[in-house]
Amino acid sequence: MAAAQRLFRYTAIIGSVFFLISMAAVIYFGINKTIEIANVAQDSVGSSEAPAPEEEAAREPNTLVFEDGENTADYLCIPLADKLEAEKIRIENHYMDSELVILMEGVEPGFYAVHALTGNRSSIRNGVFEDTEEGVKLELAMDGIHEYRTVLENNNLYITFLNPREIYDRIVVIDPLCGGADIGNRSDGLTEKELTLDIAKRLKTMLDASDVKAYYTRIDDVNPSVEDRVALANETKADMYVMIGAESNDDPSVYGITAAYNDEYFIPGFGSIELSDLLVRNVTTDVRGKALGLRKASETEYALRHATVPAAMIGVGMVSNPQEVILLKRDDYREKIATGIYHAIMEAYEE
Repeated sequence: MAAAQRLFRYTAIIGSVFFLISMAAVIYFGINKTIEIANVAQDSVGSSEAPAPEEEAAREPNTLVFEDGENTADYLCIPLADKLEAEKIRIENHYMDSELVILMEGVEPGFYAVHALTGNRSSIRNGVFEDTEEGVKLELAMDGIHEYRTVLENNNLYITFLNPREIYDRIVVIDPLCGGADIGNRSDGLTEKELTLDIAKRLKTMLDASDVKAYYTRIDDVNPSVEDRVALANETKADMYVMIGAESNDDPSVYGITAAYNDEYFIPGFGSIELSDLLVRNVTTDVRGKALGLRKASETEYALRHATVPAAMIGVGMVSNPQEVILLKRDDYREKIATGIYHAIMEAYEE
């Protein structure tokens, strides 16, 4: 009986100590709350088009204040308005514009006219803020393509700038050709710019569920310059650069899947010609179509000629062929094309 009482008292003491430790931890973290903001919209991509003059004049952005000091910290520190919750902060990585955009709801106008940013700004060329009806928007012009880690702590937002290769083992760049005013090849209501973007969006759904980090030159109806498109592949040091296009032929009877590659740039092991071959084989298999084979990139195909990573343009069909146009208009056929490109990318990582 005495032994049972001693065991009971011992259990009660242990329970009390555990309770006190737990309560202390709750109080500590309640006071010193650290929240990682995970909703960085990595596929915001960016407009790659300048705003209209009237929109630019209406914005009237103001220059952000950066406190002078050494860039020895591992992070940039952005002071926040009192009690600003993580749910009120949205961060967008406009990587095609080399820009990080931070939107904060409920911040009073002029807050960043008197509150300076501190810490490491070595990767930042300049920054502006704009007071809006919803709050404030910060725009940081970066010196290149970066990834970010963000933490909200003690009423400050801490941002660490990282090279994509510091985070991701597998990187691909997807480039739906044309866009904006560049319609591309077209026939019977089918335009290359709409077709390639639709396939890229279907492919994005598949890649989002994989362990591959995919960057996109566009996910909207915009037209980045060819220099910016290939720069995305080169700067991220992508494992492969896949351009999606649709081709045309003077002979309307010609149809099928083809791919173009740079025959002057040789990469040992796995290069552009191997990537081209994988794309043609897999897309042809998935659509149960006809392979026209591979071709060397022409002198006018700037992106393929200037890519410093394995690069290929998959031609998903001939818009000059009436029967193939009918197929290319179908949702299920486009899904099969996207699946074929996905299979080619996955197979490339098995090489």
